Parts: sequence; C-alpha cells; structure tokens
Amino acid sequence: MDEILVVDDEQRMLDLLSLYLSPHGYICKTVASGEEALKQVEQKDFDLILLDIMMPDKSGWETCEEIREITDIPIIMVSARDQKPDIVKGLRLGADDYITKPFDETELLARMDALLRRFKLGDKVDFKGLIWDGVRHELKFNDKEIRLTPKEFSIIGHVMKHPNLVFSREQLIELIWGLNSETEGRTVDSHVRNIREKIRHAGFPVEDHLLTVWGVGYKWIK
Repeated sequence: MDEILVVDDEQRMLDLLSLYLSPHGYICKTVASGEEALKQVEQKDFDLILLDIMMPDKSGWETCEEIREITDIPIIMVSARDQKPDIVKGLRLGADDYITKPFDETELLARMDALLRRFKLGDKVDFKGLIWDGVRHELKFNDKEIRLTPKEFSIIGHVMKHPNLVFSREQLIELIWGLNSETEGRTVDSHVRNIREKIRHAGFPVEDHLLTVWGVGYKWIK
C-alpha cells in the first residue's frame, strides 16, 4: 500500500483527503504545517506528498523547496491558487504536479496514480555494466556510482527501460516533469547533455546508445 503525506493547515481538508484516499488503498499521514511535514520526511519514506500552499508558519512553496533538498519524493501541490504564475512557481520549486481546489476526486486519484507509476522505483536495468537501480536510486558503471539529479535519473531510467523507442521532448516533459509543466524542450536537451557527460566520464560509451533523433527527441538503442 502506498503511504501518502497530506499537508494542509485546515483540518477539514485533511479529513476530506483522508476520506477520499483511504478506500483506494492509500495510507494517509496528515500534518498541519510545513515544519511538521519536514520532520515527517526526515523520519520516514513516503510514496507521495499532497502539499497545500497557503499555510501560516511556512508556505507550501518554502516547504517544497526544503523537501527537495532532502528527497525526490513525488509532490502534488493542492491549492486554491489557480493563477498560472502560482502553478509555474510551484513546479519550478520542485513540485511534480499541481491541482487546484475545489478538485474532482477522480482527477486527483488519476494524477496520483500517474505520478506514482512514473516514480515507482521497484525495477532494475543492467546494460553492459551500466546498472540503473530504482530501489537504491543509483546509476552505476562497473560498480562506480554516477551521480545524477532526480530528473536526470528518471530520464535515463525511462529510456533504458524502453530500448529502441523514440521519445519526443514533449513526451519526456509529460512523463518526467508532469502534465501541467511549463518546462521547454531545451530543458530536456540540457538534461540529456548532462546525462551524457556524466556517463561518459564514468567510462561507458553512452554516445553509442543514448541517441538524438533529430527534430524529434531521444532513444536508447541496444
């Protein structure tokens, strides 16, 4: 069962989200402040966080930014603020998705399911000594760790798990950054350049396998 950390300063909203999610097999831990959320994240591994923005002691934006210094746990911001600048700010600070109040229960569940599928780390790919390990959140070559950012790790893992398939920049943005992301194609290109440089530095011939499909996107070939 997936464990969800629900963060909101309104007890009514905490109760409502727990009521929505529990029948669908989610275990909910509810806290009423950003500070409490950070303490919980430091103590326990959650599968996903639902995070309100407007809280008195520490805003959701600040909380999100501080959580991202600790972990890449998927975060969905749940807020009454529905202006595009607010959504963009949340996503740029590290949230993976954003849904506005009042929300539809089925939409929230669908977004959670999609996000959890993207971040499920219970698999492993071993390709010619280059090992992508989702459980340990590690990429290694010849037993030497290659340090990647969370987004870089997700990108290389996704293409390695789907060899010979071409992924457009738009598809990668939707898969890695989320449906409502304002991320642009050049950001994907920048991440791929960084991935190649780091893997090349480790001694793996990445140029032979992580290929650019000009005008479209990227693919991993065996």
